[in-house]
Amino acid sequence: MNSADGNRTERAGMAPLENSVGEDSLSHRRRDIILLQPGKGRHYGLGLLTGVFKADEAETEAAYSVSEWILKPGLNGVGRHSHIANDEVFYVLEGVPEILVGTCWRHCTPGTFLRIPPGVVHDFRNTGETTARLLNFFIPGGFERNMPAISAWFAAQEQV
Repeated sequence: MNSADGNRTERAGMAPLENSVGEDSLSHRRRDIILLQPGKGRHYGLGLLTGVFKADEAETEAAYSVSEWILKPGLNGVGRHSHIANDEVFYVLEGVPEILVGTCWRHCTPGTFLRIPPGVVHDFRNTGETTARLLNFFIPGGFERNMPAISAWFAAQEQV
């Protein structure tokens, strides 16, 4: 990617990286290297929850998205939901969040890996006293296109 197409890496203050892989059937964009320093990415504040998108459909041709979710203590969940056509993968980085899978809430310690297939109801919350962090893979990508509207909804709820 170059500066003409709004490369996120440049916005993060880093020079674009070149990929040494030769031409093949994958598009140039999908082969671009993405390197973000800790804390970098597109941030969405949602009250006690923050989403930080690291790679999304624009960079992966909608193959997947990668995000970090930061759950402050007292987050009671985002609401039970499911995705019709997407796998969702969570990996616990820090804290002890609870993740709903179907009808069962599970305490997840750092290092816990969880794959939620399409159609399975899920949610996540942090009833602990410390911040929890989850790494999330959404396959295929596309969820992030909803984040501006989701962020606006959370902002409206805080004003009520």
